[in-house]
Amino acid sequence: MFVRWWVFPLLLVFSLIAAGSLVLGFAAVMVYPHLPSLDVLTDYQPKVPLRVYSVDGELIGEFGEERRAIVALAQVPKNLVDAIVAAEDERFFQHGGVDYLGVARAAVSNFVSGGVRQGASTITMQVARNFFLSKEKTLTRKFNEMLLAFKIESNLSKQQIIELYINQIYLGQRAYGFAAAAQIYYGKPLADLSLAEHAM
Repeated sequence: MFVRWWVFPLLLVFSLIAAGSLVLGFAAVMVYPHLPSLDVLTDYQPKVPLRVYSVDGELIGEFGEERRAIVALAQVPKNLVDAIVAAEDERFFQHGGVDYLGVARAAVSNFVSGGVRQGASTITMQVARNFFLSKEKTLTRKFNEMLLAFKIESNLSKQQIIELYINQIYLGQRAYGFAAAAQIYYGKPLADLSLAEHAM
């Protein structure tokens, strides 16, 4: 019986995909039980700087490595949340921690450019990295980041995740979180930022 020439390469590709999936599945089963506890996320208590006030309530100075101002999601303007999602993870409210379309897009872009030009980290993956992982760029760290993202998504709501991101992400000038960044860069609270400042 005549077999078309493309059948064998196609079978080889499917075999490689199946083998790769089995290896990844086995690795996930082995690593997942050893992932860190999410207590640091569910009981979020970040370092807050020492603030010194005058008798009439004026802030005199802040002391500490990290500048922070913790805000609840309800206090964050919707325009800012929309801007963060648009810039960082446009499908944040649709995916389960990993955006497969984003991963595919980044893989194609990196392949075409011949180097790592684009990442595919979701907001949840960034929360995982910021709380639990180092900044090293290895496949092992990326794999752990993805597994942690799945674990975070299965234990916290999208609102809790984005609130953690808004309060934890580093934005330069020792500012951790958007409320601290609003004070440092614009000298005003989040609620008083303009639409252009939200976008920035």
